[in-house]
Amino acid sequence: MEKTELERVQRYLRTLFGNPQIKVTARPKKKDSAEVYLGEEFIGVLFRDDEDGDLSYNFQMAILDTDLE
Repeated sequence: MEKTELERVQRYLRTLFGNPQIKVTARPKKKDSAEVYLGEEFIGVLFRDDEDGDLSYNFQMAILDTDLE
């Protein structure tokens, strides 16, 4: 993913969730996805999907049972 693309998605997520600490960064050796952080904590992966001429982004986040207190 290009830097401008990462910045656009990051700006959208920050606005959507009202949290300026969300950070979207490029993944080493992966061009179709990015890492999403809340502050310094990794929270998920963002995948770019441009199949069938429609561009979309899919955010995947795992929540461990041990984190649910």
